[in-house]
Amino acid sequence: MSDIVEPHDLSQEDFLAEVHSFQFWLEAVEGYLGGTSFGFDPGLSEQAFSDEELNFLTTTLCNYCVAEQAALEASSGMIRFAPSPEAAIFLSTQVVDEGRHLEVFIHRLKTLGVEDPWREIDSRVNRNLVRLRDRLLEYVDQKDWEASVFVQNVILEAMEFTVFQAHAADTDPITCAILTGVVKDERRHMGFGENNLGRKLMHAPHARTRLDQIARELNPLVMSTFNEIIEELGLLEEGEPAISTNYLATIERLGFTP
Repeated sequence: MSDIVEPHDLSQEDFLAEVHSFQFWLEAVEGYLGGTSFGFDPGLSEQAFSDEELNFLTTTLCNYCVAEQAALEASSGMIRFAPSPEAAIFLSTQVVDEGRHLEVFIHRLKTLGVEDPWREIDSRVNRNLVRLRDRLLEYVDQKDWEASVFVQNVILEAMEFTVFQAHAADTDPITCAILTGVVKDERRHMGFGENNLGRKLMHAPHARTRLDQIARELNPLVMSTFNEIIEELGLLEEGEPAISTNYLATIERLGFTP
């Protein structure tokens, strides 16, 4: 493997070419997935769970699967109307990321004793998350680039990033290892969304008004989902504002008021 270039040492033009490339993606993924099996070291031992802990973890992982499947379907659909070959190439790497995330979460459910993960997902899914997914896929079906990249790579990815980080800090070793790897992908996906929309809004500031309306419409769904997941994971109350604040900061970086 070649030496990994530090992207932020590059010029803006070279930076965009580097981080959109399959080569950069391949090196990044190899760097943190080498030696793992389904996202974790196969030598890790399973932690003992109480029935309540296992129930909450299963529900949470089921909802992670719904979010990852939504991102998988959306990113694959967005390739058809990406505004540039570079954006299409990036999305092709995101498709692989999302498919892998979905696979590792399904596998984790199986290791926890869930015999039919898809049936379990249907019975445990958060309805607000389903509404968010459906809205995202509507924008993709309409080939609405700005709305699609905003809902997927800013709203949904920021939501996953903040929840996964909080969950990884307070969970069993296997789930922690999986989430730590997934978070590295989510950071990259968020960076693409913020960069792409940031440059778009510089040249088409009128688009901000419509995206601001989308943010105001969808953020109640996100915050409701946050609250339910926080309760399911049993996170301390003082952790809730940090999760919400980290998510809202991502939205606000683009100048939107949730």
